[in-house]
Amino acid sequence: MIALLLALGSSLAYGCADFLGGLGSRKAHVLRTVMIAAPASLAVELLLWPFLGASFDARTLAWGAASGVASAAAFALLYRTLAIGPMNVLSPVTALVSAVLPVGVGLLQGEHLGTAGVIGLPLAVAAVVLVSAGHGAGGRPSRTALLLAFGAGAAIALQLIFLHQAPSGSGVGPLIVGRAVSSVVTLTAAGLMYRRLGAERPAYAMSAAAGVLDSVANLLFLLAVRSGDLAVVAVITALYPAGTVLLARGVLAERIGRGQLVGLGTAAAAVSLLALT
Repeated sequence: MIALLLALGSSLAYGCADFLGGLGSRKAHVLRTVMIAAPASLAVELLLWPFLGASFDARTLAWGAASGVASAAAFALLYRTLAIGPMNVLSPVTALVSAVLPVGVGLLQGEHLGTAGVIGLPLAVAAVVLVSAGHGAGGRPSRTALLLAFGAGAAIALQLIFLHQAPSGSGVGPLIVGRAVSSVVTLTAAGLMYRRLGAERPAYAMSAAAGVLDSVANLLFLLAVRSGDLAVVAVITALYPAGTVLLARGVLAERIGRGQLVGLGTAAAAVSLLALT
């Protein structure tokens, strides 16, 4: 139950972070947004270090660094995806891809589900699909946007899998290492592409808030997966498009389709079943 609540909190934080990051990337080049979001996220994790502890053995460094590379790719791909197409379609597509891979890894590693979990897990995946059923006010996404969404989903999945592989007693060590690596990768890429970034100033507050929320989401996911199964936690976390869709509806007036409403109800039923596992 604790893992479920932590995963739900992670899902909510991811949804809000994605909305703010995608919105900020509509105002300036995506790398300008990530240049602010990644260091802001690292600052949060460093502040948590004295309270939650951290160790930095070889496995923590290796898996943390791997998650950092995946995180940098996820930041850039996801924010670019949400900047060029309707959030209420592309965010769920990304989430579906990000859920399937960790579920497969968890089951391959020997995780077992009870009867409620066997029903609730595919129901949760179906909920992600249903939430992506509408096309909203932004129209159908382009092929480029869909490809970016699939890439972002794969990068997010790898980040979650790598964090799960880090030692359970390492505290926030994997998060600190990962965010430090992703910040270096992002700033290096921005330096190499400086002339292509344009003159537009980024939305500083919005970008920083996205980074802070992403850090909170990562922390809650890490705590959830340390007390629960990767397959279940990853699917619950992948329900984050619900937050993005609702924010896009309230702020950007993107229409919520009938299928998406059904998806939100299906998600609630799936969470209830998974709470029984």
